[in-house]
Amino acid sequence: MPDESSPLPRIRARGRSFLALVLSPEAALDDWLRGLDAQIARSPSFFVGKPIILDLGLLSADAEGLDGLLAALLARGVRIIAIEGGDRGWPALAGWDWPDGFAGGRASGPVDLPDEDESPAAASQGTASQAAASLIVEGPIRSGQAILHPDGDVIIVGSVASGAEISAGGSVHVYGTLRGRVIAGMGGQDGARIFAQAMKAELLAIDGYYMIAEDIDATLHGKPAQALLQDDTIVVRKLD
Repeated sequence: MPDESSPLPRIRARGRSFLALVLSPEAALDDWLRGLDAQIARSPSFFVGKPIILDLGLLSADAEGLDGLLAALLARGVRIIAIEGGDRGWPALAGWDWPDGFAGGRASGPVDLPDEDESPAAASQGTASQAAASLIVEGPIRSGQAILHPDGDVIIVGSVASGAEISAGGSVHVYGTLRGRVIAGMGGQDGARIFAQAMKAELLAIDGYYMIAEDIDATLHGKPAQALLQDDTIVVRKLD
C-alpha cells in the first residue's frame, strides 16, 4: 500500500524543440508530386523522420487529385504532423485522417532543399566541418531564422537577433551578441554549453532544462558569458 502521508514526487517536465518543415503543394498536383519524387531521389534521407506540416493554402477545394494527396505523401514516407490552410468540409478531404494541429510555432523562413543527400542543417545555412561535425555559420542570424544541427556544435561568427533560434546537439558558440533563443545538448548531452561574447539571450536551454532572460544575473547582461548545466539547473557564468 502506498504511504499517503509521504510527500508526492515532483513531476519534471522537459522541453524539446524540433524544426518542422512546411510543404505547400501547388496545382497541378501530379506535376508537384513528380517534382517531390525528383527531390527525394536527389536526397533520399531529407524527409526521413522529419515532422512535416501540410499547408493546403495554395490549393482550391476542387483541385484535381486533392483527394489522394495525403495517401500519396504517406506512401513516400512523408510524416504529416499537422494540416493547415484547408477546410475539413471540402468533399475531397472527407476520407482524410486529419491530425490535430499544434498551438504556437514561429515561421523560420525558407529552407533550401539539398541537391544531394546531406543533413538539413548544412543545407539550410552554413558549412559543416567534416572533422569536428560542427556547423559554422558566417554572419548574423536574423529574427525569424532557425538553425538546426542535431549532430554536433554550432559556431556562429556573428550575432543572433531577437526572435532567432539556434538548436544544437552539442554546444553553441556565438562570437557576437546573443539576443535570441539557444537550445544546446538537444540529443541528451548534459555536458553541452552555450558561449556568447555578449549575453542578452531570450532563452537558454541545455538537455531540456530552460532558463529565461529574467532569470539571468543582471550583472552578466551584455557581458561575455557561458551557460552550463549543474544539478539539473542552468548556471550562467562570466567568461574571463
